[in-house]
Amino acid sequence: METSTPSASVDWPVENSDPVGLAVLLPGQNYPATMPLLTFAGRAAVQHGWRVRAVSWTAPHLGAEDIVAWVGSQLVEAIGAFRGRVLVIAKSLGTCAADTAARRGDDAIWLTPLLHRPEVVEAMTRSTARQLLVGGTRDPAWDRDIARTVGGDVVEIDGADHAMFADDAVRTAQIHVEVTRAIDRWLRAAL
Repeated sequence: METSTPSASVDWPVENSDPVGLAVLLPGQNYPATMPLLTFAGRAAVQHGWRVRAVSWTAPHLGAEDIVAWVGSQLVEAIGAFRGRVLVIAKSLGTCAADTAARRGDDAIWLTPLLHRPEVVEAMTRSTARQLLVGGTRDPAWDRDIARTVGGDVVEIDGADHAMFADDAVRTAQIHVEVTRAIDRWLRAAL
C-alpha cells in the first residue's frame, strides 16, 4: 500500500456540553473540510447539537478496494475512543467510507458521492442507517437513478458540478444555500 501523509483531525470548539453525538467531516481528494460544503454542513451539525471533528488528509493513489479500506480506516481513526452516536459527513472521496459507516450503523450525509463506483453504491445500499445523498446535475460522479435506488433521502441540485459550483458566482452561492437548507432539514428530522 502506498504511503501518504498521516491524517489529522481537529475538534471544533464545543458549543453544547451534552452533544447529540460526533459528526465526522471527511474531505475529498482535493476538497478539505475548510471548503464550503463541509464547513456549512459542519455548522448545521453544530446548530443541531453535534460535536464536530474535521479530518484532513493527503490521500494516497490506490486501487478501488484499497482506497475504500484506507478511507474507512481514516473514519475509524477519527472516531477513536468516542462511544456514542456518529454522523459521517463526507465529500467525494470521503464517501468511500460508506462501507465502514454501513458496518458501524452510522447515519451519513454523502456530498457529491462517487456513485460511479460500484463498491460505494453497494455499501450505501446495504446501510440500514439514515442517509442523505446530495449531488449536482453537472457532476459526472452523480447518477440520479442510482441515488434513488440506494435508499435514503436524495437532493439533486440543478446545474451544480462536482464541487457544487456553477458557471455563475451568484448561482454558486445559491447552490450552497440550497444544500445547507437540505442538510438543516435532514438534521432537524433526525432529532
